[in-house]
Amino acid sequence: MTNTTLGFHLYLDADFEQAVTRVTDALEQEGFGVLTEIDVRETLKQKINVEHRPYKILGACNPPLAYRALTAAPEVGLLLPCNVTVAANATGGTDVAIIDPQVMLGIVPNPALTPVADEARAKLERVAASLEK
Repeated sequence: MTNTTLGFHLYLDADFEQAVTRVTDALEQEGFGVLTEIDVRETLKQKINVEHRPYKILGACNPPLAYRALTAAPEVGLLLPCNVTVAANATGGTDVAIIDPQVMLGIVPNPALTPVADEARAKLERVAASLEK
């Protein structure tokens, strides 16, 4: 797992569909459900008729954490859910990127969000670590 300015990145030695399943299962183990699934490849094909590698954006939500964040700062709904991307790469494996909630919620000047972001980050770090096994 590597950290970037937006989140955590890791490589899975798995095909795309297997990776989507593994990521979804790992999220569920930490209390996240996938509320939205955007098939970027299909959308780009339909809307602008271009080919793109298999790429999905999973909108992951942990309801208790979302509720705490929304209670502390209702405008944080603009930043929810936590996005996770799953993308096929040229080597036959799959790249996964997970948003860092501390970065995401850090743009809202409300100290009540810090413990929520910290807890969400810890959960998503465990998701990433479980995927690397």
